[in-house]
Amino acid sequence: MKPVQQLDLNGLHILDGAMATELERRGFNLDGPLWSAHVLESSPEAIAEVHRAYLEAGADCLLTASYQVSTEGFQQIGYDPEDAVKAADRALRASVAIAEKVRSEYYSTSPRRIWIAASLGPYGAMLHNGAEYHGNYECSCEELVGFHGRRIAVLAETNADFLAFESIPSLEEAEAILTALRPYPDVPAYLSFTCRDGTHVSHGEKLRECAELLDGQRQIIAIGINCTRPELIAGLIRELAQVTRKPVIVYPNSGEQWDAVHRCWQGDGEIQEFGALAQRWRTAGARWIGGCCRTGPEHVRMVAEVWRG
Repeated sequence: MKPVQQLDLNGLHILDGAMATELERRGFNLDGPLWSAHVLESSPEAIAEVHRAYLEAGADCLLTASYQVSTEGFQQIGYDPEDAVKAADRALRASVAIAEKVRSEYYSTSPRRIWIAASLGPYGAMLHNGAEYHGNYECSCEELVGFHGRRIAVLAETNADFLAFESIPSLEEAEAILTALRPYPDVPAYLSFTCRDGTHVSHGEKLRECAELLDGQRQIIAIGINCTRPELIAGLIRELAQVTRKPVIVYPNSGEQWDAVHRCWQGDGEIQEFGALAQRWRTAGARWIGGCCRTGPEHVRMVAEVWRG
């Protein structure tokens, strides 16, 4: 991973969309605690196909299929502690290698610059109970730091362009991530939060407060909102724009809500005007735009039309 001072982000505007949604459309069952990470070893080409679909739709950045990878997750499916560490390390590296291969193949047909973001989910995603949407964890700050630090140590040695901490629900977890990043001051990263309304992150702190924490951190390259209802995004962009000069990232979900009890998405997820929404978000100040859960290449294509049309 190149040091943050060497990272050139000029031209990065369009993120990809959901990985799990596309894998499910291809017939994969992702009910286990590792979600898309189950597919990293069993069917890496399927992940590559999803990456390719997003590049063809116009994405500038591929987020790796590592969101749900953790030592704890492998222990949940029966690995002993030592083997779980090895399996998680392998999966993290494999997720970047797959994206690298796809990018390399794409460069043989197009000169367009493509970035790779190593995706890292919050502690709550590992719990596999919907906690990333409320952030009420029963763990210490030291446990949060250790959880993130173990994964950072592996991905810092890969060829990803930067780390993407996604679906962060609380100020406390953002603070823990910054602590975990301290041994790696040159590793570039962004943090993206889930939000409950137009001013607060999922746990209840103000989004502004989280942005103020991150704004002065040199290695934080952008601040964002993801897996949040589309109708909240424009107001949240304005909240961020008032307290940070860093690039603002937005990649909302489809508008559906995750039912942690029945383990399914509920509600209306039809976004017929995603392009119009993306134009509104760009006007409000978003620099990077993409899609999160329940979005696909068709949504990314609409975003690409906004930026390139």
